[in-house]
Amino acid sequence: MKRWLDSSWTQEMRVEIDTNLMMVPMLGEKEGISEKDIEKLQPLIQNIHGQLEEEKSQGRLPFLTIPFDLSLAPQIKKFVQGTKPWVENFVVLGIGGSALGAKALQTALSHPHYNLLSKTMRKGFPRLFVTDNVDPDGFKALLDLLEVRKTLFNVISKSGGTAETMSQFLIIRDLLKKKLGNRKEKEHLVITTDPVQGVLRKIAEEESFQSFEIPSLLGGRFSVLSAVGLLPAAMCGIDIEELQAGAREMAGRCQNPSLWENPAYWCACLSILSYRHLKKNIRVIMPYGDSLKGMGEWFCQLWAESLGKRYNLKGREVWNGQTPVTALGATDQHSQLQLYMEGPGDKVFSFLGIKNFAGLIPLPKLYPKMEELAYLGGHSLNQLMQAEMKATRLTLAQNGRPSLLITLPKINPYTIGQLIFLWEMETYICGRLMGINPLNQPGVEEGKKMAYAFLGRKGFEREGKEGESIFKPNKKYIL
Repeated sequence: MKRWLDSSWTQEMRVEIDTNLMMVPMLGEKEGISEKDIEKLQPLIQNIHGQLEEEKSQGRLPFLTIPFDLSLAPQIKKFVQGTKPWVENFVVLGIGGSALGAKALQTALSHPHYNLLSKTMRKGFPRLFVTDNVDPDGFKALLDLLEVRKTLFNVISKSGGTAETMSQFLIIRDLLKKKLGNRKEKEHLVITTDPVQGVLRKIAEEESFQSFEIPSLLGGRFSVLSAVGLLPAAMCGIDIEELQAGAREMAGRCQNPSLWENPAYWCACLSILSYRHLKKNIRVIMPYGDSLKGMGEWFCQLWAESLGKRYNLKGREVWNGQTPVTALGATDQHSQLQLYMEGPGDKVFSFLGIKNFAGLIPLPKLYPKMEELAYLGGHSLNQLMQAEMKATRLTLAQNGRPSLLITLPKINPYTIGQLIFLWEMETYICGRLMGINPLNQPGVEEGKKMAYAFLGRKGFEREGKEGESIFKPNKKYIL
């Protein structure tokens, strides 16, 4: 039996959210959030809840229903099994939401030095490389490393028109033709894109490439639990069915219409109050565990791209958005914490804690006569990490800095699935509370159009002229 079918195990793996250090009893009236302020949001939450259920039933919010698609994981696993005999390198060609999810899942759920392990230690699964930029030196260095005959490339683009990803695709397609010839190249490419629209879907169908679908209404930053994230995860041997099960667990908790019992509603209300009432314009995600660093980076795109909007739903300028920042504990205690403690009080903190790490590393009792070292002996790195996190949270609170703590009992696909769904749901609800559209990204599109113009793409001449008209450099300001 799968362990996520065992109710006692799933209860033990339940993610916990502690928000005490955001509330008035702990922080006081000036920096804390009161229950009275939260209660004022309940009618709005009730209204949003009703709309959410209606939109979900109409299939307009696929990020909420994807974890319940029980047919996807078997399709992916079957494909992965067919590639294991020959694939030694799996390369994701993607950017933004097409890359960050895959990186976050591998960082969280694979060995920290996964690509350095032998194939036997990787249980026959290939190495994973995610090329999420078009830096020419970096891309060339990766190609120098790979043996093309043993490499499978996953091209991920919802629209099929992403300049960075499609540039990589053109290079790889040409390389495969030169190295392998037309008969073999199809075996080395798998496409993940829109099921109907876009040039990448057209290419996949016309040239009979193996492909997976990204649901039409699913935005890239919400796509990690679709084939976008699940295929790369499965290629690394991650249990994607357990990942989906964890997301379903959190989805069940987020069905409750009461904000006091719904983790996503609760967190979204605290986020909106800290942003609007307490003027906390920066949200710091601070994971205490190297495995969760990628989750913080994935969240930053989700939060920034969803909530950073110039206009609200009524078309009024609002210049909305809370800036997300990732700080790794305990590392960034020695690089950023001084600012957080004594700098501007414009930040709210989200700590990610791990209750039980995979291993126990004891600290030897050496130098018993040197107090500077003796106090460490008999403890463990595990205890040191927990002490560092607790001390950071409490000293921040002493300085009027609010924080919440999300605790994962262990790092496994089930707990990571819960965290993903929680953050996706919180982000969406927060957008609705802010009165903006959390699903679009008009600012990103503006930059894309201007880049198209600079590269000579037809139909974007106006954007190019507008861009060039802005930049009229004065040599005086160039040193």
